[in-house]
Amino acid sequence: MKVAVIKYNAGNIHSVRLALQRLGVDPLVTNDHETIRSADKVIFPGVGEASSAMENIRANGIAELLPQLKQPVLGICLGLQLMCRYSEENDTECLGIFDTAVRRFPPQEKVPHMGWNTIDSLKGDLFSDIASGSYVYFVHSYYAELSEYTVATTSYILPFSAALQKDNFYAVQFHPEKSGMVGEQILRNFLEI
Repeated sequence: MKVAVIKYNAGNIHSVRLALQRLGVDPLVTNDHETIRSADKVIFPGVGEASSAMENIRANGIAELLPQLKQPVLGICLGLQLMCRYSEENDTECLGIFDTAVRRFPPQEKVPHMGWNTIDSLKGDLFSDIASGSYVYFVHSYYAELSEYTVATTSYILPFSAALQKDNFYAVQFHPEKSGMVGEQILRNFLEI
């Protein structure tokens, strides 16, 4: 199986690569369009700030390529946020794969939301063999609103989308590569889609 991890200067690529290698997959870390287009699965990781990340993927053409992909695509953390329509982080127009907005957490609690939290209301293939209430690892200050694309929820200050899905596009706000056995199973499920 050929798995491409998109390289765009905003990724947690090393830990994603190690997590995939533990599952027996040696991914190609690349921004080459043909390599991405021909991969069986594509992972779009992200750590950082939305507007500069969007500038990077616009500059190398990934912003045009990503929404056209037909194989399963998994966005992680900032990857999920960039796959949405808009982010309040520096007033950023994003990819629009999911027609939902990304908002900043209100400052009532400690922000960023960092650490282990539960995922609930699980739907779809990504969560096969995952129990509602399982713990996964989050680090983020912005969240995707609940929408028709929500396939898992988490609550921190308010309920938000822990995962989204539309057609061949999947995205998780948490870090499966840092979420122990649960995260490993979610990555395995994605590879089996």
